[in-house]
Amino acid sequence: MADSTVTQDGGSTEAKPELKRVMGPKLLMLFVVGDILGASIYTLTGKVAGHVGGALWLPFLIAFVVAFLTAFSYLELVGKYPRAAGAALYVNRAFGVQFLTFMIAFAVMCSGITSAGVAAQGFSGKYLQEFVDAPSLAVAIGFIIVLALVNFRGVNESVKLNVILTIIELSGLLIVIAVGFFAILEGRGEPGRLLEFDTEGGAFFGVTAATALAFYALVGFEDSVNMAEECRNPVKIFPKAMLGGIIICGIIYLLVAVASSVLLPVEQLSSTTAPLLDVVKAGAPGFPPLLFAGIALFAVINSALINMLMASRLVYGMANERVIPHQFATVHPFRRTPWIAILFTSVIAIVLVSSLNIENLGGTTSLLLLTVFAFVNVAVLVLRKDKVEHKHFRAPTIIPVLGAISCAFFALPITGRNPKEYLYAGILLGVGLVFWLINYFAMGRKKVDFDPSKLSA
Repeated sequence: MADSTVTQDGGSTEAKPELKRVMGPKLLMLFVVGDILGASIYTLTGKVAGHVGGALWLPFLIAFVVAFLTAFSYLELVGKYPRAAGAALYVNRAFGVQFLTFMIAFAVMCSGITSAGVAAQGFSGKYLQEFVDAPSLAVAIGFIIVLALVNFRGVNESVKLNVILTIIELSGLLIVIAVGFFAILEGRGEPGRLLEFDTEGGAFFGVTAATALAFYALVGFEDSVNMAEECRNPVKIFPKAMLGGIIICGIIYLLVAVASSVLLPVEQLSSTTAPLLDVVKAGAPGFPPLLFAGIALFAVINSALINMLMASRLVYGMANERVIPHQFATVHPFRRTPWIAILFTSVIAIVLVSSLNIENLGGTTSLLLLTVFAFVNVAVLVLRKDKVEHKHFRAPTIIPVLGAISCAFFALPITGRNPKEYLYAGILLGVGLVFWLINYFAMGRKKVDFDPSKLSA
């Protein structure tokens, strides 16, 4: 129930209802952990190994450091502006350039679609083949269609459900770690592989290319800032919850990388669509593969659905703000869901999974988000001149500087990225540019007043 405010003439007006603040520090940390864990580690571990060799742990460690630096910037910004909208809001406040704000929001939307594409291909691979033999492409396309139907019907999410999903996803990774630990104790596996760099272009480019892909596994923490309006005392609880969640996930990923490298040779890891399932089979032949495959599928489904929900709602929000054609904000009269935005994002996802492989999808996601994060790190420094009355977390100046440099570096071609990733990202952002131009001329070249705080509508 909204609170009433008293006007100067003695009357009262009804204040706008606020979101219910239900999340404390523990639930927020679980949300961060659950948002980071997902399809990426279950599907792309082998592809990272294919870039770097047996030293699989190193790119995950470097990716963790880059994500950790950027998390400090998000913490300062969410402390100053405890509202939903995330990167688009911060960039808008820092630079005030509507077109840049739009492109940042569109890049985040595209990252959701490409991330869902990774999940779709992961779902259709070897994890599913444990249950049924089916053509991978047809399954991946069908997977996207089913997600679209679920999205269209409407999904009621809750923090308590997120806790359950997080526990299930986490259990699969703990199984991998336990299997690797006991295998090493029994003298099985090859620990020497942990120091092997099996790369064609040299260790440096192998590590940088692997890190650029591994970074995809550490994203997700930035989504938590959109929960700021549903947290109790967000300015106080966010630092420990976000940093603690990233540290927990970083440790888990490092241990999973060590177990994977010790138990499987690089050739086998890089050639499978279900690397962690093969790790469990190698380390614990007696463990029921169907159980682990089921856990992995559940993690992949959850990750894909969240990303497609986010992408379609961002399209809806931008259309509602009239920065892309307003038809994309059309809501179905019975289901009350943005059906044209859902259809649009689902068609793009189908095109992507039909034409790109899982590594390119993951690399494109990483490229888009690294670019966004570079802007966020710079925005922190620009917004230092914008003072607020309440106390909030402040990152040491060197951290956003290092964050901006590291994010920008791993988004550059010199890291050994596949050039096609720039082409794919450019095409996706080009679609956004076309939308912007259509709306610009349709409105008679009038300035579009884009309020990113309404994107989560």
